[in-house]
Amino acid sequence: MIGRLSLTQRLGAVVALLLLVCGTASIVLQMRAGQAQAQEAIQRLSLNLAQQIADNHQALLSPDGLNVEAVRDLFYTLMRVNPSVELYLLGPDGRIAAHAAPPGRLQRDQVDLGPLRALRAGAPLPLLGDDPRHDRVRKVFSAAPLVAEGRERGWVYVVLIGEAHETLTRDLVGDSVLGTTLWSMGLVVALGLLAGLVALKWITRPLRDLTAEVRRFEADDRAAAMIASAASGNMATRDEIAQLRDAYAQMTQRIAEQWHALSTQDQQRRELVANISHDLRTPLTSLHGYLETLRLKDETLPAPDRRRYLDIAIAQSRQVGLLAQSLFELARLEHGGVKPSKEVFSLVELVQDVFQKFELAAEARRQRLVADIAKALPTVEADLGMIERVLTNLLDNAIRHTPDGGLITVRLRCAEAGVEVLVSDSGPGVPEALQQSLFTRPAGGVGWRYGPEVAGGLGLLIVRRILQLHGSDIRLVGRAGTGAAFRFWLQAA
Repeated sequence: MIGRLSLTQRLGAVVALLLLVCGTASIVLQMRAGQAQAQEAIQRLSLNLAQQIADNHQALLSPDGLNVEAVRDLFYTLMRVNPSVELYLLGPDGRIAAHAAPPGRLQRDQVDLGPLRALRAGAPLPLLGDDPRHDRVRKVFSAAPLVAEGRERGWVYVVLIGEAHETLTRDLVGDSVLGTTLWSMGLVVALGLLAGLVALKWITRPLRDLTAEVRRFEADDRAAAMIASAASGNMATRDEIAQLRDAYAQMTQRIAEQWHALSTQDQQRRELVANISHDLRTPLTSLHGYLETLRLKDETLPAPDRRRYLDIAIAQSRQVGLLAQSLFELARLEHGGVKPSKEVFSLVELVQDVFQKFELAAEARRQRLVADIAKALPTVEADLGMIERVLTNLLDNAIRHTPDGGLITVRLRCAEAGVEVLVSDSGPGVPEALQQSLFTRPAGGVGWRYGPEVAGGLGLLIVRRILQLHGSDIRLVGRAGTGAAFRFWLQAA
């Protein structure tokens, strides 16, 4: 049943219960405090009553001890005058020697003298003593010793609130006090509950609004923007609900951004599959065509043509193999299958080694390879094989897209965190339409592909992923029409 209640209803029930408990406790405490005050007032007013009776000790004592008959007659007379009191005559040890109680009413035969002596010593009031007519009840009293010939012969003990007083008070006041108490308690609880519900509704309003937003939330930019805007409008209030709202707004923004990133990655993967399918279809179709021709014209095809067809088929199969290798390498880099094995090496020597790999290709196209290296360049700490692959891909791109007689430069400079590397060429540069997605999808287009042809445009994707594993990244800094320039940095050893 409780699980079906809303938070506001639960809080209201708790407030009502607390008000009821607090109201009941307050009334009980007030009644006890009022009873104590009444007892103190009665005891103060009748404090000397026992002493006045004790002063007439000649009528209470006889040459042999206590005059029981005289005591009983005196007590009957006094109790008729004041029916609310009960009188007792105690011996020196506290035993009841005489009384005016009806037969069989006494439950005690002895009274503790400690409270009596404390009263005579001036102890704070109200002070309670034993009630002879009840074995466990204590009441306010008045007491005075009976002294004769310098000796304590007994005590006059007066219970100031007797049974007659209690019965009359209970009959006359009990019902009205109980009714008034219940009505006052009910009124206090009702008013407190009303005020509490109003306060709870006002306090929990931001929480209800946030709950409504959570229910409306969908993982997209519009919902995140709406909640973030609403949260920014409540920045003046810094209570817990406002902080929860801010935290939720930040969470929804992150979810929306991650969802957008996942959608973008999914779209990029779709485009990658489409591009790779196209890149695979072209060499496979050519390979199949030449092999089919060789099979059909095997007896009539001249030897030079047969060799030329075989060379073309081998070249196409090599292209398919390189594309498959690039795909496998990119998949390993994307899914964490490869971790950099860092070592300290000279980037200058690595650049010279990579230049040697491309000397023949550059000479064939009359291109110049230039290494612009600053002095006192520090060594770097990275995976030597991975960085060699980065430089190889970038130089291969530059050679393919630089016209005959062009210039390709690798510049090394000291940077704040290590070494900055800039690979530039004098080619046509990267079209503006492809610059935004150059490192996020296979580079390609109608009549244009920036990256190794045999790699299906995956070269720059592999480069970026390798650099990201080294805590770096790559940027295109050249403008279209002025050549392409790629910059990255490596951490110094």
